[in-house]
Amino acid sequence: MIAIPGTHAQLPAAPLALLLLLAGSVCVSVAATAERIPDAGAGLRARYADLHEQLEHSPFPQHLYLESVEGPTESRGDVYAVVDYPIATVSAALTSPAHWCDLLILHLNVKYCHPVSNDGRTVLSVAIGRKHEQPLVTAARVEFDYSVAASRPGYLDVDLNAGEGPLGTGNYRISLEAVGLAKQQSFLHLQYSYTYESAARAAMRTYLATTGRGKVGFTLTGDPNGPEPQFIGGVRGAIERNTMRYYLAVDAYLSTLKAPAPVRFEQRIERWFDATERYARQLHEIDRDAYLEMKRSEYQRQQTLQ
Repeated sequence: MIAIPGTHAQLPAAPLALLLLLAGSVCVSVAATAERIPDAGAGLRARYADLHEQLEHSPFPQHLYLESVEGPTESRGDVYAVVDYPIATVSAALTSPAHWCDLLILHLNVKYCHPVSNDGRTVLSVAIGRKHEQPLVTAARVEFDYSVAASRPGYLDVDLNAGEGPLGTGNYRISLEAVGLAKQQSFLHLQYSYTYESAARAAMRTYLATTGRGKVGFTLTGDPNGPEPQFIGGVRGAIERNTMRYYLAVDAYLSTLKAPAPVRFEQRIERWFDATERYARQLHEIDRDAYLEMKRSEYQRQQTLQ
């Protein structure tokens, strides 16, 4: 992980906010459109070596590196992280479309997710909405083609792609790569991207200059030794916030695999919320009780409809 406004500056605040939500809800195409090298597992290991210093001196409480790119028609966010789960555990958990729905719904703005079979393809039907409970008919639907591009000992590559989105956006992509490391650890690369038409971009900027003013991401700007840290705002800030939210959903899902089945979901929503509150400046939206109550209701609705 997915915040994208999108039609014109005259749109009401609610569609603009939804467009921003979607922008952060999905994943890349700027650099992601580049072909992956034949041995992608080796490529991700090379990236791990390149990021050694950044991971060792990460400002986050784990070895994690976050970056973002804003282009004229598309944007993306990338999280690279070392996690304390062996690659076999990561692969077993994240090669199931149903498991992806269980983790995606942890995100504040994901209201529903259900895997379906469509002409031989696996599709995740996802509803994206606001930060409070709402009827599904009022949420935006995004249909992700789900595929496991590679799953072999020591390496995993999963892709979610949606060609169309609401309000002038499209080409949503969520991808996750993982390679095994020593000491029963894995190195993950989670990427989000989306594209937007000119009207959607203008509306996005209008939202971020008004209702969304003051919202920031994680990249430091200006003097790092200044009295107050200055963080990136705008579209890059939105992408970084949602990239982190989706990474934390993956981490919360993996962290509860050993818990008894009846308590896993409760543990996941608690861990996801508590993890986001470590970055309250960027990620706080609603209080803990409101989030937990909303997610319990949404999860029950998801299970009932399925």
